[in-house]
Amino acid sequence: MTKTATPVALATLDDLVQQARGGDPIRVAVVNSAQAAVLETLREAAGMGIAEPVLIGRAAEIVGAAAAIGWDLDPQAMIEADSDVEAAGIGVELVQAGRAEALMKGHLHTDTFLHALLGNGLRQSGRRVSHVFLVDVPDYPRLLAVTDAAVNIAPDLDAKALILQNAIELMHMIGLEQPRAAVISAVETVNPAIVSTLDAACLTLMARRGQIAGAEVDGPLAFDNAISERAAREKGIDSPVAGKADILLMPDLVSGNVLAKNLEYHAGATAAGVVMGLTVPVVLSSRADPPEARLAGLAVAALMYRAGIRLPVPSPGEAESTFCCSPQPESACCPTEVR
Repeated sequence: MTKTATPVALATLDDLVQQARGGDPIRVAVVNSAQAAVLETLREAAGMGIAEPVLIGRAAEIVGAAAAIGWDLDPQAMIEADSDVEAAGIGVELVQAGRAEALMKGHLHTDTFLHALLGNGLRQSGRRVSHVFLVDVPDYPRLLAVTDAAVNIAPDLDAKALILQNAIELMHMIGLEQPRAAVISAVETVNPAIVSTLDAACLTLMARRGQIAGAEVDGPLAFDNAISERAAREKGIDSPVAGKADILLMPDLVSGNVLAKNLEYHAGATAAGVVMGLTVPVVLSSRADPPEARLAGLAVAALMYRAGIRLPVPSPGEAESTFCCSPQPESACCPTEVR
């Protein structure tokens, strides 16, 4: 299948990388950057003019990893940190001080990274923090936004509405004015025994009533109905979203994570992960992701920043409660406990 999506900029992640090269580089604080794959990405991003990295972690380990890939680092681009917790805290401080415009997760656990971000005043007021994978699947004619596959474990209806709105706004930021969002379940009919179908039906109606804005939303849709026009046609589904979804809102973190990694490892896809709902762009990829996935994440972060994530950053004392965004607290949804 040939990628001929409109706009062309959303056909592949490489299109977004090329688009990101057209502006000023963003300053990115990289938390625990002592990993060859991370450093390869940062060297390429710096060479393309997409990002200016600030490397946080054990300096000796960073220098050693850089030497292994033949990169002679500027010592002034490094900040010493003895632990992942300290490195994450320094990253937040750099953003708050205006010395960085974005954050990137390096070689550390997601929960350690998010704990620092969520507890230090980086959230946008009234927003839920959520994760979006922008997935470039070779046989699909457009980018797929899969959400949430890394932050919200078991979101309820209110949380799903906020997660979906975040994904819609991300698609707007990278150039798609009216994305099509499929709310995924196991089947395409409402079944009271399957809670995700009830949530999907509610979200569809909420979008029609203006409670979710900026996208065509439909569900419940099974995965095949969402991405295959043939499957939707065979099942008699009449929907403006079925078969050509831009966004897949998954029922929970497990299904989202399994889908994203299945697309990567079995369908040859590349997935760029970013976090929404914070005052700065945040690149959050798997520690096993290849450099091209991380590079695309940095490109998306640059496009997000240029599109308008330049909000005043509150001080650490102004951090909002984890109960502020949804009746279901984020402590029940997000893997933020430090282990």
